Amino acid sequence: MSKQTVLVVEDEKDIRQLLVYSLEAEGFTVFSSGNGNEGLELAREKLPDIILLDLMLPGLDGLQMSKILQRNPQTAAIPILMLTAKGEEIDRIVGFELGAADYVVKPFSVREVLLRVRAILRRHEAVSDAAALRCGQITLDLPTHTVKVRDTTVDLTMTEFRLLENLVRHKEVVRTREQLLDAVWGYSFEGYARTVDTHIRRLRGKLGTEADHVETVWGMGYRATENQTYVSDGAS
Repeated sequence: MSKQTVLVVEDEKDIRQLLVYSLEAEGFTVFSSGNGNEGLELAREKLPDIILLDLMLPGLDGLQMSKILQRNPQTAAIPILMLTAKGEEIDRIVGFELGAADYVVKPFSVREVLLRVRAILRRHEAVSDAAALRCGQITLDLPTHTVKVRDTTVDLTMTEFRLLENLVRHKEVVRTREQLLDAVWGYSFEGYARTVDTHIRRLRGKLGTEADHVETVWGMGYRATENQTYVSDGAS
């Protein structure tokens, strides 16, 4: 079995070298860069299993790089763990909006980063034997991580795809915000349950005529349903 590959894009040399050393010690094949432009080229060339991406980079910053990766079908499915010194809520939300799988604020422990990398990769690999999931006229193609509404391909971020996938896998079952945070982002962020609401709004907007298949259950959470009716609790 080939080694899993990690791309580290971090401009602080000491942090970058520490992450590379620690990841290699854990058995990963690691590529690294200190700037966004070179990191983007490495991502396109190496197609790593996961990217550790600093938010503040010289040249192309982490958010710009993430946007470009999301628009490219070859790289859109690569999970991103964002590394940044910024800890404000808005920065976390922006990272998730752009499809980040998780978010670590500096200073962080290497052990914590390694645990999150493993958790993200486990989630990313946890694809069922089924090639597709369906709900109404929504079809999720699991191997390619693409979604179609009727015959039209819908452009979703990886986080939006994972959110929709989790809901459809548990079709007709209510999923709480905490359950969705745990399943899609890896664990519950205390105080960040509204992040789920933000993604649900964006997801519904992209699903168009099939948006009602993502139902709000007042005071509880969300569920995917074959019935096209949902009740709003102010989150949508």
